[in-house]
Amino acid sequence: MEALAVLLCLLALLLGAVAGFVLGRRTSPAAAQPADGQLALSDARQDAATARAEASRAREDAAMAKAEIAQHLAEKSELRVAVSEAQRMVAEARSETADAAAQIASATAQRDAAVQRASEQVRDREALVAQFKLLSAESLERQGREAEQVAEHRFKATEQLVGPLSEGLRQMQEKLQAVETERARMAAELGEQVNTLRLSGDAIRREALSLSNALRTPQVRGSWGESSLKRIVEISGLTERCDFDTQHTYVSDDGRFRPDLRVNLPAGKVIFVDAKVPLAAVLDAYNTEDEARQRAHLQTFARHVRTHIDQLSEKNYWQLDVGSPEFVVLYLPSDEFYRLALEQAPDLHDHATRRHIVLASPGLLIPQLQIVANGWKQVAVTETAAQVSRLGRELYERLATLGAHFDKLGRSLSGAVTNYNKSVATLESRVMVSARRFRDLEVTSEELDQVQTVTETPRQLAVAEMLDYQERRDREAELLARDPRLLESPGAPVHERESG
Repeated sequence: MEALAVLLCLLALLLGAVAGFVLGRRTSPAAAQPADGQLALSDARQDAATARAEASRAREDAAMAKAEIAQHLAEKSELRVAVSEAQRMVAEARSETADAAAQIASATAQRDAAVQRASEQVRDREALVAQFKLLSAESLERQGREAEQVAEHRFKATEQLVGPLSEGLRQMQEKLQAVETERARMAAELGEQVNTLRLSGDAIRREALSLSNALRTPQVRGSWGESSLKRIVEISGLTERCDFDTQHTYVSDDGRFRPDLRVNLPAGKVIFVDAKVPLAAVLDAYNTEDEARQRAHLQTFARHVRTHIDQLSEKNYWQLDVGSPEFVVLYLPSDEFYRLALEQAPDLHDHATRRHIVLASPGLLIPQLQIVANGWKQVAVTETAAQVSRLGRELYERLATLGAHFDKLGRSLSGAVTNYNKSVATLESRVMVSARRFRDLEVTSEELDQVQTVTETPRQLAVAEMLDYQERRDREAELLARDPRLLESPGAPVHERESG
């Protein structure tokens, strides 16, 4: 760095000398040639300015060089400080290395001593082991045999304990395999059933769609309503052609009428039932999700029901059978249809009643028909009671006749016993006395048995009705001939009516 500064100073001095030489050279001809003095002076001035500029640049370069030299000197000083610090650290490292070497030497000496002691201990241990082997070989052999026996005994005991457990595990494994087999079979069956259920669901959906389309046909709706009505009547306990008739045709001055159902009532009266199925609007309501359109379709359904009420009222079915109740039952084959109709038209019942029409659904018609069936049962009970009364009277009369015959038979038996006893007395007093003389004459040695009389007599009948039956019959005939009004209560005997 110092050499570079010296070099720069020399370069600046050299440039100054060159500039002075040039100026001196240009001033000397000026004295010799005065004519060209001004031009040369001007050139010299320019050269001097140029030289001054170059000198100024040289000074700037020298200043910059000095600054760089100062910077390099500062860096050199820092490097000297760093070198001094490094030398100090090297000295410390050398000191630590010497300490470590001393410690390593000490540790090596200790290791060698420990190795020597360990070798001595190994030799002592080998000597002790050899001596122990010599002393305990027999003991170890005996203990080994005992240990083998104990181990075998424990193995057998363990085998006895583990045997049932192994058998249980084997059975459990078999059961698990059976359960797994059954599970696989059931899974396969479940898959088949799910597939069958899916196919059935598809078939049901197709059938439901087909049924929905079919129920839009008037003929199909009518058949469905009639079959539903007939099923409801049969469920109620009525019998076709006895308690009810279907599609019975009436011919009158107004034309031919054929109500769907005619229910026969006791006392020769009938109730007419007509099934109506205005189903198209309900199906349209179920097939749409728009609430406004649903309400519109349901209102159309209620209007259709009202129209059916008016049309059925104009037929006056109750006039076809004199004495029948003046109303006709309009049957809707679903409780849901009945509910929807009343929800949309709450006055529908009043409207139907004013036109002699009774609205009914399966839930309402079944109790009504069961009342009719119960009425027929009461009629049957009444008829049965009348038959029982008639059979009782007939049986009573026959028992009375049989009692008279028994009375006559008893009297005949009493007369026969009396005659028998008289014959026995005559036999003993008249015949047997003479016959026993043959034995006294020793004609025969056989004894003649004594003929016994009959002491039992027939028991007399204690029932008065059976003793004087013929007398009472004659008396009843005489009373009826005198007063025919006694026939008004045939259930009581004539003698009771007379005494009453």
